[in-house]
Amino acid sequence: MSILARASKDIAKSHLVIRGKCSLSGELKVSGAKNSALVLMTAALLTEESIRIKNVPELTDIEGIVDILLTMGVTINRHSNEIQITADDLHHVELPYELVNGLRASFFCIGPLLARLGKAKIPLPGGCRIGARPVVEHIKGLKALGAFVNVEHGVVTASVPGESRRLKGADIVLDCPSVGATETILMASVLAEGTSTIENAAQEPEVQDLAKMLNKMGAQISGAGGPKITIKGVKKLNGCDYTVIPDRIEAGTFLIAAAITRSSLTVTPLIPEHLSAVLQKLRDCGCKFEPDKQGLKIIPGEITGVDITTQPYPGFPTDLQAPFMALLTTAKGTSIVTEKIYENRLQHVAELQRMGASIRVQGNAAVIQGIPELSAAPVTGGDLRSSAAMVLASMAAKGTSQLRGLDHLDRGYANLEGKLNQVGADIKRHQR
Repeated sequence: MSILARASKDIAKSHLVIRGKCSLSGELKVSGAKNSALVLMTAALLTEESIRIKNVPELTDIEGIVDILLTMGVTINRHSNEIQITADDLHHVELPYELVNGLRASFFCIGPLLARLGKAKIPLPGGCRIGARPVVEHIKGLKALGAFVNVEHGVVTASVPGESRRLKGADIVLDCPSVGATETILMASVLAEGTSTIENAAQEPEVQDLAKMLNKMGAQISGAGGPKITIKGVKKLNGCDYTVIPDRIEAGTFLIAAAITRSSLTVTPLIPEHLSAVLQKLRDCGCKFEPDKQGLKIIPGEITGVDITTQPYPGFPTDLQAPFMALLTTAKGTSIVTEKIYENRLQHVAELQRMGASIRVQGNAAVIQGIPELSAAPVTGGDLRSSAAMVLASMAAKGTSQLRGLDHLDRGYANLEGKLNQVGADIKRHQR
């Protein structure tokens, strides 16, 4: 049984007991970005030399990628939050379904495998059930680079024709600024013959982080962080040491935890530019900020309602929609939260309603009438971010709540309850 499968089996039996109405104080430490670390680990497949990645969070998703890389003949050495990946004996291009099924990030392997070996066979990936997240844009980009791609019986088979087995540079325009497609095309094109461009590219910090590491490996990428990225293909990439950026979603979750408990907290390290839309909404609803070393101190005032619409970066991130909605259930006045990225990302509404929240759903929008306080209840997290939202709601509620769905929570937050307990929360994990 894989590390990921064992972890999921253990986590499925466990739950959190969360006592509400605790006041928080002190400093919360932010881990490395999950969504960055996952793709950086697959980018290590692009070279025979060793890649040392620092600030890697300890998450079940990370263990899942480790399992997948090991099946491909990759050597991995891990020490605490540092991981060394050496793909000099990369040989297996067919990923096992049992590992890929629970981890969407596994699909990132297709770009490096095509670039290095000229072929790949990957089952369509799984992950949180928050809506249709098709890989159509990924496949369209790979075809533009010259790959033959076939999808049959839930398996994507891809190959590069010709003796050289090298992809060819191409100009690619994405129908939507997909982060995953942008990253897949970036990794596939760095070893291609000629120059490639990606227009309507995703601008997220995680895309920028990938481009920075690839450039450190010897790639020639310009424009990452903007709507058009240019990649001049090179014949070979080198090894390097690289440090993952702080997780902006975890940082945002911690800031919202301070706001929902009406507590002053320092959250560090974080890059304010990565959270500009979130910081503005927190200011709009009554919070102040003070710079503090590599982070920010949040000082909540009276929390009032605001309207939020999720958008691609630099807009308000969909990954913080659920935690922010938890905050707005306790805000003064009416708020409207509109989800425009994923169609099934309002699963937490029913759970918040169990705690007494006044929420009315209209299509992809939720109208929230703030109440003085939530009431404790047994709740379940239906996906990663809704699980985090229920932790925050339980911390603010009157009484003691039980939260299930930790298999989702532990995919994206490293020791969440331990970190929160260090600043005054009362959260206990029970294995049962």
